[in-house]
Amino acid sequence: MRDLDWTALAPALSGAAFERFQRELCRRNGARLEPSTPSGDWRKDVKDSAALAEAEIAYVESVREAIAPLVADIPSDADAFLAWYEKLAENGPGQNDPLFPWLERQASFDEMKWLLEQEVSGEAGFDDLVALTQIKMPHIPKLEMACNYWDEMGRGNAQGMHGPMLSRLAAYFGADARPERVCPESLALGNTMVALASNRHYAFHSIGALGAIEMTAPGRAIQVERGLRRLKVPGKQRQYFSLHAILDVKHSEAWNREVLRPLVKEDSCRAQAIGEGAVLRL
Repeated sequence: MRDLDWTALAPALSGAAFERFQRELCRRNGARLEPSTPSGDWRKDVKDSAALAEAEIAYVESVREAIAPLVADIPSDADAFLAWYEKLAENGPGQNDPLFPWLERQASFDEMKWLLEQEVSGEAGFDDLVALTQIKMPHIPKLEMACNYWDEMGRGNAQGMHGPMLSRLAAYFGADARPERVCPESLALGNTMVALASNRHYAFHSIGALGAIEMTAPGRAIQVERGLRRLKVPGKQRQYFSLHAILDVKHSEAWNREVLRPLVKEDSCRAQAIGEGAVLRL
């Protein structure tokens, strides 16, 4: 972690320190999640991993503190919690943003390309995030998460895998999503999702964040897909957004019913963490 004072940079929520931190964290996340073989200097690897974890958690905690007013009254009863959670699709942070009608009706090819660069950079891999999050979860939520993962995997068909679908669309536009070219806010989105999924004490935060993706994606996906259609992007390349405009509606209903409700009913203390995770994502 040379040249970076992680303790100083991690709590930053804006400005140059925030940008520097998110770009470096994105780079480090890419390296730590990539399959590899043992290095000769394993002690240095352990120290670097510990420094990264400390900085990552310090950042998550700073954002949790920032959103505290939005999550002060999360219900703990399972039914009341689900009602609160589902309302986030309408009144949660970032909902009904004018960006998406603009993308549908006005964005140029280059402007849509810019959006996809942000989308690719912020896409930490829903399949991998689910796989990390489901570890040791109770069996009913775990089964639903497994079904979700299988859909992400194209149900065993490589052409139907969701991650490569987005990559094909990005390639069609010639999108360049290297961290140094992307908005730090987009990097922060991906970094936060990785932090929640890879740290077990944020596992229920990750559950809430993943559910928020499923719940809010369809409306956005429909508008982006219409914008791509307006720009005469071929159907095969539009498939990522076409699919999510439909499939995520069912995913969200099942996630709320089979993952969120059983978890909160079993232990009402989980409601706070799940709700915080959803707001962190939004």
